Amino acid sequence: MEVELHTQSAIEMLMPITGMLIPVFIIWVIFYYNTKSDKEKYGAMVSIAKSLENPSDVKDLLESFKEEVKKPVDYRKSGFITMFVGLGLLLFGMMSVDFLMGVGLLVICIGLGSLVAGYVYPNEGGEIDDAVQKYEDG
Repeated sequence: MEVELHTQSAIEMLMPITGMLIPVFIIWVIFYYNTKSDKEKYGAMVSIAKSLENPSDVKDLLESFKEEVKKPVDYRKSGFITMFVGLGLLLFGMMSVDFLMGVGLLVICIGLGSLVAGYVYPNEGGEIDDAVQKYEDG
């Protein structure tokens, strides 16, 4: 009986410590594999560059390893997605937990804000040109 109580108290002490260390471990794993991937990529780049004789080929190689340029965020798309997530939370809250109704309404409002921002602040080149043209003509 005494051994059972001692084991139970040890488990009760280890659970919070484990719960706090799991996120640290996950972050460490992510950084470890990102670093490993970058090392392998740059190692491959160096070994290929050593075998090339023409300097312009090395420049082309460096250009091919560049990361893709990210597109600007489409606030209209993310606004619609956020609104429907909020709607889902609202409906789920209506069926079971009243607390989720308020959360759903909050998320819907965030989605509406993103949607309005997508129309107020254009992010595509053509949209920006059109907005400038309207301003100059207006």
